[in-house]
Amino acid sequence: MSQSRGSQNTYLLVPILLIAVLLSTAVIRGPNLVSLSGFGSAIIVSAPLILATYALMALAVAGRGTVDLAVGPLLAFINVSVVKLNGLGVVTSPLGVFIVALGIGVLYQLLFALIIIVVRVQPIIVALSGFLALTGINLVILPRPGGVAPDWMSSWGLGNTIFSPVLLMLVIATGGWLLFTLTSFYGNLRMMGYDERAAYTSGVRINIVRIGAHVIAGLFVGLAAICYTGLIASGDPTQGTTMTLTAVTALVLGGISLSGGRGGVTGALLGALNLFLIGYVLATFNFGAVQAFVTQLFYGLILVLSLLLTLLVPIIGRYVYFISPFAAFMVLGSIVAGIMLQVSTQTTYVATSTAPVAVPAADVLGRYLLLLPGDPTGAGLPSFSPLLQVLFVLAAVLLAITFTIRVTVAEALSLRLGAFLYAFVSALILLLFFVVAGQSQPLPGDQPASLGEQR
Repeated sequence: MSQSRGSQNTYLLVPILLIAVLLSTAVIRGPNLVSLSGFGSAIIVSAPLILATYALMALAVAGRGTVDLAVGPLLAFINVSVVKLNGLGVVTSPLGVFIVALGIGVLYQLLFALIIIVVRVQPIIVALSGFLALTGINLVILPRPGGVAPDWMSSWGLGNTIFSPVLLMLVIATGGWLLFTLTSFYGNLRMMGYDERAAYTSGVRINIVRIGAHVIAGLFVGLAAICYTGLIASGDPTQGTTMTLTAVTALVLGGISLSGGRGGVTGALLGALNLFLIGYVLATFNFGAVQAFVTQLFYGLILVLSLLLTLLVPIIGRYVYFISPFAAFMVLGSIVAGIMLQVSTQTTYVATSTAPVAVPAADVLGRYLLLLPGDPTGAGLPSFSPLLQVLFVLAAVLLAITFTIRVTVAEALSLRLGAFLYAFVSALILLLFFVVAGQSQPLPGDQPASLGEQR
């Protein structure tokens, strides 16, 4: 029984390992990522992709191979509609924009679901038809990129802070899905994705469940379009193809099964972040005129490799079922956090004098175990002796190893994380943000370079 429980989330090990490697590479190649502006820009740039992947995830879990290829053109349709209505002065307020964006997303997905249920057309046919129709309609509404987003969105695309309305929407969307997983409706959705006929014979109203999945997907697409509008502060009718390809790749990379029944917000989030980091890492290399070609090539290769890994997940799960994805995340996350802190603080410390300090030979106890006299420049604050620092580090390492082993055992035997572990991970992430924010402040002796010096 423990094997079956532990192997349910084995598919998360691949995206967790990949995000650790990519994030470490991105931090080393582009140290500017570890800063207030770096994190803020990453959040606003990746938010539309994350929310679009959430929309595809909700449909993929429902089964029947329901992958909405029109998610990109639908996002662009909402984007150009909001910009056009704002230019005409019809919809300018935040409430009006949210109603229009979410309403268009829900109405389209309702039409999608009704065609599948009533007309009994294959979902892939409906998705492809919607892709082609919306692509043409977007060019009719806005022939070329342009227009202006509402004024209250003007600061969203700056990305100069971590805590922004975009981050709030991401947190609400992720938390809403996590709460949704606690309902019986989600259990019926997964059952329908695994075996629609068995769910029907069990009394599940599969048509209502499928419509509910499409409504959730429409809400996610609407939020993604709002974030994208805030990012570019204008309208872009040509975004459909790229966003669809990227979102589908992120979906597969996150371990979500396209055949239905398996998937969640964690895998979708990891897949979208991996795709963003791949683009970020590739941008640090100079491929010249073939930069866009190389990026699309890597996306295609990753999609193919992810499909192959999806087929191998049941086989791999037989041998690594005892490894907890959460424990792997904690261990790899600690390593990556150490790399990020090292990169963010490597220019903070300055060399000091190496002259020996005279310490009385008789003061053996104070030299090795107790606190040394404080530095006069440090307001009389004492400092730990070198031996005491080593002891504290060893104690912290032992405590971390004990906690990791404990979490590994607990997670291998349980289906859900406890509230304490969620709070612990959230506290670590917030602590990292505050440390980076503190390190991003200019040093007292630093002066901004003039324009001539920068040149």
